[in-house]
Amino acid sequence: MGADETDILGFEATAHSNGDTTWSAREFGKFLGYVDYPNFRRGAVERAISASMRAGIPLTENFRDSTITVEGKELPDLSLTRFGCYLVAMNADPGKERVAQAQAYFAGLAETFSDYVKAAAEVERCVIRGDLTDEEKSLSATASGHGVQNYAYFQSAGYRGMYNMTLNQLRQLKGVPGSRSPLDFMHAQELAANLFRITQTDAKIRNDEIMGQGPLESAAFDVGQTVRRTMYELSGNKPEQLPPAGDIREVHRALRETQRSLAAVDRRIEPPAEIGD
Repeated sequence: MGADETDILGFEATAHSNGDTTWSAREFGKFLGYVDYPNFRRGAVERAISASMRAGIPLTENFRDSTITVEGKELPDLSLTRFGCYLVAMNADPGKERVAQAQAYFAGLAETFSDYVKAAAEVERCVIRGDLTDEEKSLSATASGHGVQNYAYFQSAGYRGMYNMTLNQLRQLKGVPGSRSPLDFMHAQELAANLFRITQTDAKIRNDEIMGQGPLESAAFDVGQTVRRTMYELSGNKPEQLPPAGDIREVHRALRETQRSLAAVDRRIEPPAEIGD
């Protein structure tokens, strides 16, 4: 059959077929209402790539280097699968009318998440949680280089400053199972606050040249308290009062299922003929 009858945006007509059905990232950016491709690439596309990698989906399955000819000039581009387009749309600016429409369209096709608002929030959560993993490694290396002897105590000091409780107490409050990280059960807002806490702790240690277990724990605690105060001043929320989220591993599983679901869509929709066919 031809393009999906519900495709009021004309998305299907912008596909390219060369054995696989793909979309040009440059063309998709314009489709979503972006004027500046480098900005689109640094933002929505890079976050989509990060979400894919965090979910354990190989990059080349959905994002492949390519080129496109524009006004006689060959430019670097990316070929996106349908799932790649989905991830980009979910990471794009929802304030753009076409982005909001595309998010709703893809969520309707995928059926993995109940609605596109939830889908976009869960993809964002996946990206931030992945960023936290990277920044935690950086902070661990910095702390080790500045004389931390017991990283667990140092880590707990940051949580005590931000949550007014130990890491184990926070696990109990949030219902975090076993030795899992509380970060795996946080919504995007709380994850972002912890990302800020960790990056600023790293920066403070480096900038102030803090050395030794005790001073490092004090620095982690102080930064945590500052983030706590800022959250309360801006939103009236204390971090421990924020509701827990579902397991981030389930988000990863849902994204992998979404990839399979959207691949099945391509088997149902006949790809458009290339110009000249």
